[in-house]
Amino acid sequence: MDAAITNALSLTAASTVEQRTVDITTSGARSQQPRRIEIWFHNIDGAVYLTGTPGARSWYANLRANPRFTFHLKHDVQADLPATATPVTDSRQRSAVLRAILEGIDAFYAGRASRPAFAPLEEWISSSPLVRVAFD
Repeated sequence: MDAAITNALSLTAASTVEQRTVDITTSGARSQQPRRIEIWFHNIDGAVYLTGTPGARSWYANLRANPRFTFHLKHDVQADLPATATPVTDSRQRSAVLRAILEGIDAFYAGRASRPAFAPLEEWISSSPLVRVAFD
């Protein structure tokens, strides 16, 4: 992976919304048709993760059925990166990763006039989609 892509995947509290936002293209769990959505990604200790608020998500169902997908960088750096998703199911690992993600989101919104309301950490751990991304 080249330096520009590696840099784009390295987030800090100072990273902008645009730098955190990517598209992913999955294959539909039932239809096998390509499905492209916009989503934030998170970098925790050098590993890239995708998650969402608690509840069922089509993108997560798609990745569980078909773990290979495309991770699209689309702002400072533009690249279509083939990747594989691995669901994070171990409760201890989920807890550590989701705690770090929520702390990162809190740091991002620190000092801003508005901050979205989020479910408690325990709800994220029990019912949020969470995958680790491995780039091919």
